[in-house]
Amino acid sequence: MKTLNLVGPGAVDLADRLVPRLDGRVATVETLPETAARDTDAGAAYGLSADGSWIGAGDGHTLSDLLDSLVPDFDYALTAGFDAARLPTVAIGDAAADALVTLPDADATLDPVLDAAADVEPRVTLESLVQRAKASPLAERSGAIATFTGRVRVKDSENDARTTQLAFEKYEGVAADRMRTIREELEARDGVFEVLMHHRTGVLREGEDIVFVVVLAGHRTEAFRAVEDGINRLKDEVPIFKKESTEEAEFWIHERP
Repeated sequence: MKTLNLVGPGAVDLADRLVPRLDGRVATVETLPETAARDTDAGAAYGLSADGSWIGAGDGHTLSDLLDSLVPDFDYALTAGFDAARLPTVAIGDAAADALVTLPDADATLDPVLDAAADVEPRVTLESLVQRAKASPLAERSGAIATFTGRVRVKDSENDARTTQLAFEKYEGVAADRMRTIREELEARDGVFEVLMHHRTGVLREGEDIVFVVVLAGHRTEAFRAVEDGINRLKDEVPIFKKESTEEAEFWIHERP
């Protein structure tokens, strides 16, 4: 799912104009006032109609959580009014320093936004990869799906300085080619039907997911072995560079003695 964050005056109107111009299913997420409330003491409340349309309300959900929950079912998500979000951003009016596109107003031509959307790296979650594996033509022969998730670790031991963030950069093109080779070689094994891998880039903070490996296989033995070999080969063979920032220092892992 590709995500665009629209900020500035008229962000909601811009989202409404973009929805019919994007291919696939589109979800929109708007900011609500701090005082938005539910008429229930339940942690979440939903209404579902006979045709499948629904409304819902609840608490304790972050923007990141919500976007991750949308990934398996939508091709695009347009967020409106989340000025501080770490997402690909389209700014209306005043230019934002890291905006993909800046528009003079909400009525401006959409062509620059559509061009930028084409180059946005999709948001991928473990659940979305599992759903893809389950949709495989070979899924009916599968009795196992094994997964691996790598996360941002705060410290290795109790006395270590806390890690505040990790930044990842890919060797574009080469990283994708090597990951494809690993997948194809693992899928050539007997009993392994599909291998899916994804490594996030950019800045990731405490507890955030970094990398996923999902294997669809006939039995658990083939699935577990392929997952372990997949993540080991990804770390050893794919040119993805990691910069670690701790409370005491900042360094590229490959340059550290």
